[in-house]
Amino acid sequence: MAEPLTGTQLAHWRTFIESSWALHTRLEDELRAATGLSMNDYHVMVALADATGHRIRMGELANRLVLSPSRITYQINSMIKRGLVRKESCSEDGRGQQAVLTDLGVQTLRDAAPAHLDTVHKAFIDRLDDEELAVIGRVFAKIRSV
Repeated sequence: MAEPLTGTQLAHWRTFIESSWALHTRLEDELRAATGLSMNDYHVMVALADATGHRIRMGELANRLVLSPSRITYQINSMIKRGLVRKESCSEDGRGQQAVLTDLGVQTLRDAAPAHLDTVHKAFIDRLDDEELAVIGRVFAKIRSV
């Protein structure tokens, strides 16, 4: 059985949980209000925009975004209906499928980025100094690698 948290550990854990949920909610609400996109929409488009040829295998995309295979399939199908992405067979083996960012998806991401980045700055970046940001980067890189 795991050891109970100390009072200090519990306080830090709760602060993390509450602030991360509040930040995510604000980012989601403001992105949706400004652009009609969800955070999942935005993150899928960013991942695809960064990828070679604006395409990623579905399984790799699910892993990168920490989504289940069924959740990424649902997400991609929703975005296909809006013309933001399409699915194609993988050219390497023909068995797998790739999500591909469409021209409309590229333009939608370009249009959404300024509003989203404004919220990121106001809710996160501008509240921290460079040293604090560096610590957060190191800490979450360590947690992500588990």
